[in-house]
Amino acid sequence: MNAPHEVPAANVPAVAVRLLCETLPQGDCDPVFLFDRNVIPADPRRIEGIVAPERGKEGIRQLLLSGAPRVYVGEAALLDGNLVETLVAEFGGNRIGLYLPVRRMQANWSMDTVSNADFRVMTPSVCEPCWEILRADGTRTGTHAAWWLGEMFERGAGSALIQADITDDADLNIVAGLTERWGGRLWLAPLEDQTPDFAAWVELGGARWLAVPGAAFQNSPYLATLNGVPAIEASSEDIG
Repeated sequence: MNAPHEVPAANVPAVAVRLLCETLPQGDCDPVFLFDRNVIPADPRRIEGIVAPERGKEGIRQLLLSGAPRVYVGEAALLDGNLVETLVAEFGGNRIGLYLPVRRMQANWSMDTVSNADFRVMTPSVCEPCWEILRADGTRTGTHAAWWLGEMFERGAGSALIQADITDDADLNIVAGLTERWGGRLWLAPLEDQTPDFAAWVELGGARWLAVPGAAFQNSPYLATLNGVPAIEASSEDIG
């Protein structure tokens, strides 16, 4: 995987930026993340990875056998706990990534009458803010994202692409915790927010690898301060 770009200002951390695309951009640019549309680009070198939210095992194998340098496996890895390990054994961990769309996990409260027999207290289902993984259709799974990442990395996955709307200090603290543990393996992208505060992601959350949709890139003056900014004009004619 390519090293982060250098940036001109000494006070700006080195950050890698890749486009997160529905179709390949026109012209030469850094490799991009491309959402799976049942096609393989004519030139796989232009692809950082194909994001496959819904493909099952055989579909993912087809992408890899057809030349995709890396596939970011989505919901299928949640449904089959052995899938990542199986794919890693066949193709190697560097070619197997994880795709995690996430939202803040909702805390549910219940009456605890066991911990202390003298008191009845309300206890939350989660003790600190965290993210849960979403299904491809956006519904919640209740799966703790950080825990699941650790499990899948232990099974050999090489990297992960996390889509999240980072809106407050709690989200930034989650990012900081994840990047402290796995910063060299995590790409971060906005989920729905068109104007993310990428400066906060980098300077407070410690993010170093950003996958950015074209609209969010256009709306971010901060990204313009980084070297190696990607092209943002896209055309469906460039799909092979």
